[in-house]
Amino acid sequence: MVTGWPAVLVEGDVRLRPLRRRDQDTWMALRAQNAAWLEPWDATSPVPVTGPRPSFGTFVRTLSAQARAGVTLPFAVDHADRLVGQLTVSSITYGSLRSAAIGYWVSEHVAGLGITPTAVALATDHCFETLGLHRVEINIRPENGPSLRVVEKLGFRDEGVREKYLHIQDKWCDHRTFALTVEDVPDGLLRRWRSRTVG
Repeated sequence: MVTGWPAVLVEGDVRLRPLRRRDQDTWMALRAQNAAWLEPWDATSPVPVTGPRPSFGTFVRTLSAQARAGVTLPFAVDHADRLVGQLTVSSITYGSLRSAAIGYWVSEHVAGLGITPTAVALATDHCFETLGLHRVEINIRPENGPSLRVVEKLGFRDEGVREKYLHIQDKWCDHRTFALTVEDVPDGLLRRWRSRTVG
């Protein structure tokens, strides 16, 4: 078993849990309902992909295999026991770097309710406290206002622009990189987020 996986992380009505094949119907419905909300930020392949798209089952099996290998943590995001999005910890690296990247999406109907910052705080603390990582980063398109508000609320450090960083919607797009190290949140990111929401 890989350290830190499988994991269920909970704060109030927000729960992170492993993404499962049985999530297919709800996940597919959410993606369809939120196509205009999410597709401008979805990564695409710079190499033409031929043939049918992988099934949801194949998608989950691939992520689960990566989780077992210790390089990815594919979380479903639940709110009040209902699937509302996904958060993935990827590019998990040990050795002298000990870093990972977090990506996420939630349905537009729950955006702005504090679900995503809470989910990111839970995952970040899991990376630092359970996986023993040193740094977590989030890469965001400069035009993606809702996602930029997440890292602003959580106090991630803006480390600048990575030009032509990721292929999205058939072109190479700039991203801003935001990061935290374990020294930035000695008492945990969730605790800091709680203090800000109470304040």
